[in-house]
Amino acid sequence: MNSDEQFERAPRGPERVVWAVVGSDIGPLLLAATDQGLVNVVFHAREAVRDRALRGLATRLGAEPVPARPEDGTGPLAEPIRQLEAYFAGDLRAFELPLDWSLSSGFNRQVLRELEATVPYGTVVGYGDLADRVGQPRAAQAVGAAMGSNPLPVVVPCHRVVESDGGLGGFGGGLETKRRLLALEGVLPQPLF
Repeated sequence: MNSDEQFERAPRGPERVVWAVVGSDIGPLLLAATDQGLVNVVFHAREAVRDRALRGLATRLGAEPVPARPEDGTGPLAEPIRQLEAYFAGDLRAFELPLDWSLSSGFNRQVLRELEATVPYGTVVGYGDLADRVGQPRAAQAVGAAMGSNPLPVVVPCHRVVESDGGLGGFGGGLETKRRLLALEGVLPQPLF
């Protein structure tokens, strides 16, 4: 058993969870972090979505999320916010952040880590190709489910996973959001308006 498997089975005690909603080119994003790193990114984080996400984090992590003060430039969300701003400005091509993988486990975590490590900015990979990379060549649909469960979209770039025939496939943030992220990275042309 490797250390990831031990961590997945170990019960988690309450820990500090901080959150903030930040504006982006694709709408408001809820960011949440623990002392281990960025743990969650949620699209379309207007009030109802934000509140549902915070309740889910409290249940899954065993601690009530508290608002961060990112304006002071310190704390566990300061660097994720800075890097996301740089990404959307076109100045950052690879995130270098500590990530807390506790909201993902098993096959999903394996696939997401492979995606993060091997599919760089400006490139795409097919669901089947990603399944091959993790040694499960017949698991393209399971890879799709792993993308749908990604607790760290944008930072762990599930928008870069597409269908083998060139179709966009699905996306938890909506296909327009996926198109905008791929256009930002130069994979698709920028919309005319």
